[in-house]
Amino acid sequence: MKNFSNYNDFSRKEDLHFESRAVHGALGNDPITGAVSFPIYQTSTFRHKGLGQSTGFDYSRLQNPTRQELERTMAILEEGFEGFAFTSGQAANMAVFMNLNEGDEVLLTDDIYGGTYRIGEDIYRRYGADFKYVDMSNVEDVRAAVTEKTKIIFIETPTNPMMKVADIEEISKIAKTVGAITVVDNTFLSPYFQKPLTLGADIVVHSGTKFIGGHNDALAGIVVVKTPEMAEFIRGQIKTQGNMLAPFDSWLLIRGLKTLPLRMDRHNENAMKVANWLRTQPKVTKVYYVGFEDHINYDVTKKQTSGFGGMISFNVDSLETVEKLLSKLDMIMFAESLGGTETLITYPRTQTHESLTEETRQKLGITETFLRLSVGLEHVDDIIKDLDQALNS
Repeated sequence: MKNFSNYNDFSRKEDLHFESRAVHGALGNDPITGAVSFPIYQTSTFRHKGLGQSTGFDYSRLQNPTRQELERTMAILEEGFEGFAFTSGQAANMAVFMNLNEGDEVLLTDDIYGGTYRIGEDIYRRYGADFKYVDMSNVEDVRAAVTEKTKIIFIETPTNPMMKVADIEEISKIAKTVGAITVVDNTFLSPYFQKPLTLGADIVVHSGTKFIGGHNDALAGIVVVKTPEMAEFIRGQIKTQGNMLAPFDSWLLIRGLKTLPLRMDRHNENAMKVANWLRTQPKVTKVYYVGFEDHINYDVTKKQTSGFGGMISFNVDSLETVEKLLSKLDMIMFAESLGGTETLITYPRTQTHESLTEETRQKLGITETFLRLSVGLEHVDDIIKDLDQALNS
């Protein structure tokens, strides 16, 4: 077996568009057999021909050809130095937060995903790190919150679930004034619509379970870093913690990436139509969607992204309407997660953000009448028809 590192990354060719890079991946095909579908190297270890003679692969906790193809492809698509694939988005975030030492401070988006909130409050705070929650849609609030102790500024944009938008470029500049690293959770938009590393961020993370995989059939997390030094650090986390993604799940994400541009375009198109329809409904009191021209951060969205994504949140007029809607939906499924082919509706108060205190949920607007919708790839008329019958019949 030849070391795959000796092969040029096919999709780094500058004349290839994003769509072509997503389809062909890093190598383009299996360099050994020519297989067009990259193989699943379902092995725990690799044979050496002699002392000091390695194929480039030693043990699948350290490196695996299938996982490597996914990691290189994600680095290409995010325009980063190196990518890493983890067992979940939570595992990816945990590896990033291992940068913290006692006394370090982290600034996080105020309506951060509940799982990320737990990492800070339930784990790293016990070891002396401090966590501050800031409305990062307001650059001045970030500037005011930063101190010399700030080690990481962790941004979700758009946020989950309030759909706030942070100016990645400006916040990255603020981070650099105190030597902090900027981490961006790019789950909602994917590298097809947003590339944080090109805007000044140092690390990008994804719940690969969502739009990257795209089919609700794999759990995964992705980290892409900008520098060799950070790559060495993250590689050490995988080597030590053993939280790497398995070959089969890596293959599922490679397959998912091939259709990422097509899926994101359809998510984007459908969500715009659904969001506009929701605004016409008497029982819907507010719609949160970054594609609205009257969204407070619309100009920032247009500056740093090429699309709005497939996520919508909205309020209805009563808890009774919530209960009726969730029980009467037919095609649309009441389920956690997002970013798959199927349209899913979630109740953040008791699902994604149950870890937050009631006071915090109320302050953010995650109330008993608040819902989140991940708009899928079905015909948009069918999505709207199902919402209509559940809301209005």
